[in-house]
Amino acid sequence: MGRVTLTDVSRHAGVSRSTASLVLNDSPSVAPETTRKVREAMKALGYVYNRHAAMLRNQRSMTLGLVVTEVQNPYFAELAMTLEDVADRSNYAVFIGYSRDDPARQRRLLDRFVERSIDGLILLPAGDTQAAEIDELLASSGIPLVLLARHFHLSHDYVGADNVEAGRLLGRHLRAMGVRSVAMVGGPQHTSARREREDGFLEAVAGSDVIMSPTEGLYGEATPDGGADATRRLLDRGEIPDAIVAYSDIVAVGVYAELTRRGLEPGRDIAVGGFDDIAGSAHRTPPLTTVATFPTKIGEKCGELILDRIGHSLTPNGAGAPAHSHHLVAPALRVRASTAAWRPRRA
Repeated sequence: MGRVTLTDVSRHAGVSRSTASLVLNDSPSVAPETTRKVREAMKALGYVYNRHAAMLRNQRSMTLGLVVTEVQNPYFAELAMTLEDVADRSNYAVFIGYSRDDPARQRRLLDRFVERSIDGLILLPAGDTQAAEIDELLASSGIPLVLLARHFHLSHDYVGADNVEAGRLLGRHLRAMGVRSVAMVGGPQHTSARREREDGFLEAVAGSDVIMSPTEGLYGEATPDGGADATRRLLDRGEIPDAIVAYSDIVAVGVYAELTRRGLEPGRDIAVGGFDDIAGSAHRTPPLTTVATFPTKIGEKCGELILDRIGHSLTPNGAGAPAHSHHLVAPALRVRASTAAWRPRRA
């Protein structure tokens, strides 16, 4: 007997070939009893699904590429796991790479993904990424792209937190607390997320007595080491602000460490705030005031959007594909002891 085909399976189960195909792809539209019969027929006949042949027929690899900056930040781990869940529900596998905020490393990753014929790409651009380079690479391959967390002036499909509003929330809170001097530390300088969080914060404190420290020399990697280094440079200038705003909660880990090393107590001597509300922020000493940006919601929407774009890319000339889509997830302020316990210094 030759190789068992899906047609053989459908005949053995007494269903149409299309129904057997739906069962093979775990479609929820097939009745449980029918699914059982088809699965039993596969087992009885020794049917083995040839995914490579299906890929050639469907012109799909059933793979997605995800590139983020690093995995040290729990924010990206949570986002990636959610995205992978969305992909899995549609029988996609996800290749994950980490650029470490290095555009050259990012380009090497993207070249490898394109060589492996991924169906769609989700990208958190490394700092200083040139949009034209990404567009040129993907245009030749026809691979759909969704940006997450950082964007190129909203000229592509994008999913991320409303970073301007996140900055406003933290700015209003510190202003209401009576803070008069603030330094923003950490995070790569030339990214939309850093710029928008700062813009929102400045908007919230405009017209008040709040004085912002010059940002020159306070940028850095979005890591604990980056936060510690930026805080060290700030304090070495002789500045002890009322509050330090970290680019992210993972940067705030380094802020706490450097303040403690200098004999300064976070939350008492200097108020500290961050962004993202990653796992563990509520359990630091003191618990960190932060703005939640909901990576699970962002990962879910990224997955849905890239799968929709893949579907449109398979139609003639991309028929029916909408214009660029921008989805901003509303943030939420989480007030904790790192600011709530702070009191203005006596004159």
